[in-house]
Amino acid sequence: QVQLVESGGGFAQAGGSLRLSCLASGFMFNSGVAAWFRQAPGKEREFVATINWGYNSYYADSAKGRFFISKDEVKNAVYLQIRSLKPEDTAVYYCAAGPRLSTRERDYEYWGQGTQVTVSS
Repeated sequence: QVQLVESGGGFAQAGGSLRLSCLASGFMFNSGVAAWFRQAPGKEREFVATINWGYNSYYADSAKGRFFISKDEVKNAVYLQIRSLKPEDTAVYYCAAGPRLSTRERDYEYWGQGTQVTVSS
């Protein structure tokens, strides 16, 4: 049984930074793909970043420059660091896992429950 558990969300001031974590059980990031999506209030869930077994990463255009995805294969964890936070980064951030790099939700089989990030101006 695959389980993805996100943590690290919370309240932050604009201009600050946060690091979100996703710990996996039943799925190995050293042979699969991890991704982060987010869903802002009243909006559809959107792709943020993804990283594969070879440490190849890909970002949404809106995420380039401030969002950084990384992983620790020993801990079987994936991280999303967000710098220079903006109020529009307020969203629920979801960790997802699947077999290949993709920006599409349907290509990810496993999802976490999400962690709320709220950025105040």
